[in-house]
Amino acid sequence: MLKDYYVDLHIHIGRTEKGQAVKISAANNLTFFNIAHEAANRKGMEMISIIDTHSPSVQDEIMMYLDKGDMAELEGGGIQYRDTSIILGSEIEVRDPGMGPAHVLAYMPNLQVMQEFTGWMSRHMKNVELSSQRIYVPARDLQEEVLGRGGILIPAHIFTPHKSVYGSATSCMNDLLDVKQIPAVELGLSADSDMAGYISELDDFTYITNSDAHSLAKIGREYNQMKLAAPTFDELAKALRRQDGRGVTANYGLNSRLGKYHRTYCSVCEAVLDDGETAVERCVNCGSAKIVRGVMDRIMAIADREMSYQPAHRPPYHFQVPLEYIPGLGPKKLEQLLSQFGTEMQVLHHATPEALASVVGDEIAAYLVSAREGTLHLEVGGGGKYGKVKNHS
Repeated sequence: MLKDYYVDLHIHIGRTEKGQAVKISAANNLTFFNIAHEAANRKGMEMISIIDTHSPSVQDEIMMYLDKGDMAELEGGGIQYRDTSIILGSEIEVRDPGMGPAHVLAYMPNLQVMQEFTGWMSRHMKNVELSSQRIYVPARDLQEEVLGRGGILIPAHIFTPHKSVYGSATSCMNDLLDVKQIPAVELGLSADSDMAGYISELDDFTYITNSDAHSLAKIGREYNQMKLAAPTFDELAKALRRQDGRGVTANYGLNSRLGKYHRTYCSVCEAVLDDGETAVERCVNCGSAKIVRGVMDRIMAIADREMSYQPAHRPPYHFQVPLEYIPGLGPKKLEQLLSQFGTEMQVLHHATPEALASVVGDEIAAYLVSAREGTLHLEVGGGGKYGKVKNHS
């Protein structure tokens, strides 16, 4: 029988428990176990992918938890921790001749296959312990290697201005990868389904929305609802390919205006284009050419459609404002909500307005309901700075 699961497929490891650096820019307490515990106990994520499990030091930790019986390998692929299953993943940088860098996500069915993949990557990478490292083989060779091991390869945060397929590598994905072998693409924090609908090359892909978390609090800031028979690697593969009734039934993402690369940003006067302005080569305020091209502006530059198009298989995209963005909702009140309702998913999706108000008061409850309904007023983000929710007052 199929049921819905909440899924976040892009969470980074900062360090191992022994202090070995993995993702330099991520929080030190982002260990394999801490991520699993946070996802299961506080976030209510039923399937996650912990990226960076190609790191040999991380693999040692995984084996320790399997040996202790705190975790178990799932038939069908993945690792079980309490009510959450963990898919083993890796983020890798490719850079083909004549193109800029792009990041891709590789998911493997089990630990043994990931360890074998690490052995292969170590021959083509300067430091296989670290996250998001460049691999010195053509992108299609990497793709063949992943698929040959029964894995899944998808392009990561496809529009961000730094290290993505469309943002920095090429205007046509097929120039870099065999698109027939790609079941899905990750939209990234500054894009949504409507924005991606301007590019016809993307019509056949399943869209996924993930947190790309660099801290425990960011887990689940973007996520997917998937219809699966069980939270396993095999079922995930079917869902991404929309096979046998499996599939992504909803994407929950930051309103793209909250994304830190949504609009073009001037690094001289720090201005961000507002929604009424179109793409520019120079800052409209000071005239400087030192601009960071925003995701929306990049999409408009490479679009091959006048209007966004959504194929019949595309699920709804719901703008989800993470709890940490809600004005007035500090750590103490958040703990009260979690104490009352269990997990963030319960707060975001299921708690009634009356029940929310009884815990945090009418004003914060009103923000939470507005977030659920997609009616919050937002200030646009750009140039590496997140947008924010405007106060009601």
